[in-house]
Amino acid sequence: MRYAQLVMGPAGCGKSTYCATMQRHATDSKRVINIVNLDPAAEVFDYQPLADIRDLINVEDTMEDEELHYGPNGGLVFCLEYLVKNPDWLKDQLCGGSDDDNEGEPDDDYIIFDMPGQIELYTHLSVGKDLVRLLTSWNFQVCSVFLLDSQFMIDGAKYISGTMAALSVMVNIEVPHVNILSKMDLLSKSARKQLDRYLEPDPMTLLSEVNSESAWGRKHEKLSEAIGSLIDSFSLVRFMPLDISDEESVNEVLMIVDNVIQFGEDFDVKTRDFEGEDPDAEEE
Repeated sequence: MRYAQLVMGPAGCGKSTYCATMQRHATDSKRVINIVNLDPAAEVFDYQPLADIRDLINVEDTMEDEELHYGPNGGLVFCLEYLVKNPDWLKDQLCGGSDDDNEGEPDDDYIIFDMPGQIELYTHLSVGKDLVRLLTSWNFQVCSVFLLDSQFMIDGAKYISGTMAALSVMVNIEVPHVNILSKMDLLSKSARKQLDRYLEPDPMTLLSEVNSESAWGRKHEKLSEAIGSLIDSFSLVRFMPLDISDEESVNEVLMIVDNVIQFGEDFDVKTRDFEGEDPDAEEE
């Protein structure tokens, strides 16, 4: 079985740092996690990628092309669409170019895909879902990991906005999903205390504060209540804090994601079977 995390989120939310942190933690735990960079506009990241989309195409290619002449945002979307429509390069990087999808694949291959910070790629465009279909066809079990910067999630209005973004990604991508509040290590003590109320939130209470504190909230009170009811009634979105300076926090996040994509379940079964055997028992 092969496993994949699609690490998504707005620009600057800490996606590449998350990827590098998880890889280092896995290495310390005697595990192998590889990273694939799928951000064609990336400049610097703190890991050695297994594959890098910039070897295939980058944003500057699209901006300098006389026919395309895209801007940075349009060029980034074009690069991802180009990758999905021409998957042989990625398949060769991940599967060794084999014609047989199962031939030559390593057992328990675990790859984190570092995605671009272009939020529309995940909220309403089809390219994210198309990438999932490709990975699934190559025998990956996929989950989406959506990061939001905790520094921007410490008041009611921003919490609701972030929650709706996370919900939009979850609905559009249609795979098991984990939401993470990144950069917890950068919060002050007072901000951390304030953030606690958003980890197990009461959306209706938060919205009542938004409605009372802003003219927009008072004007659109019914809309805000409908949004709060949607979040509260179905318990669709919860966030998990990540402090990369705390090994326990990193380990807890990785354990949650592993559980979501069912990584290690086969190991448990094999271990139980082995432990249940009596090596001295005679065959009937």
